[in-house]
Amino acid sequence: MSDYAFFLGCITPNRYPGIEVASKKVMKEFDINLLDMRGASCCPAPGVFGSFDLATWLTLASRNLVIAEEMNVDIATTCNGCYATLQEANHLLKHDPKLRDLVNKSLAKVGKKYKGTIEVRHVIELLSDEIKLETIEKKVKKPLKNVRVAVHYGCHFLKPSETRMHGSAERPTVLDDLVKSLGAENIDYKDKAMCCGAGGGVRAAMLDVALDMAAEKIDNIIEAGGDCLVTPCAFCHLQFDRGQVELNEKLGKKYQLPVVFVTQLTGLALGMDAKELGLYDNAISTESLLKKIQ
Repeated sequence: MSDYAFFLGCITPNRYPGIEVASKKVMKEFDINLLDMRGASCCPAPGVFGSFDLATWLTLASRNLVIAEEMNVDIATTCNGCYATLQEANHLLKHDPKLRDLVNKSLAKVGKKYKGTIEVRHVIELLSDEIKLETIEKKVKKPLKNVRVAVHYGCHFLKPSETRMHGSAERPTVLDDLVKSLGAENIDYKDKAMCCGAGGGVRAAMLDVALDMAAEKIDNIIEAGGDCLVTPCAFCHLQFDRGQVELNEKLGKKYQLPVVFVTQLTGLALGMDAKELGLYDNAISTESLLKKIQ
């Protein structure tokens, strides 16, 4: 049995608790426990925050890392942004003594110290590297043979590729391979590597721009005949799910493409109940997908 500190971030517990439940259920099926991180805060968000104030960004991130260090387990995440912040902060602090000393001076005020004893893992890494896709394939009870799946990787899971080594950052395959192991048909589509449009503060500051990018990607998936969009990131998940509602309100166009988190799709193939996996909690109905699986 392996234990991980489950870093929930902001969006998973506040907007999509089904992602949390599905991830815990699926991991437990393979003898992995995702443990609560008591006292964890926002990661905080990558990119903008760190660019303006690296020291504060690192200090807040390091406090989350220390919670896992005190638990004596590595961290697992379900958000590319959380993964980016915690993984990058951990990398910087392990390799830069000056930054580590700077952070520890602040942490000392709350009785904590960063030691660099843990790693940060994305749930995708647990599925592909620790559990292994061939093991997942053997446990599939309900192959998703009638489902055409479009995967979205998101930006922060893959880049910078120097520290996030998941194969080619331009032509990744890990999610595609996972979909195939579940018995589904993995489809290619135009601009597959395109950003969801939400990151870097774009969704908050320029919603129309963010929605235009999401619409372009969803249109490409629909044109390719996709039955659903699968995400590895809670923030991308929100952008594509809630974003379709916002697009429908704006354009009067009926976008209805089901958006499913990767552990939810895995849970369906393992024979788990759709309601327990949180698939009825999305803004966009997943009924059309579930009918194909029945």
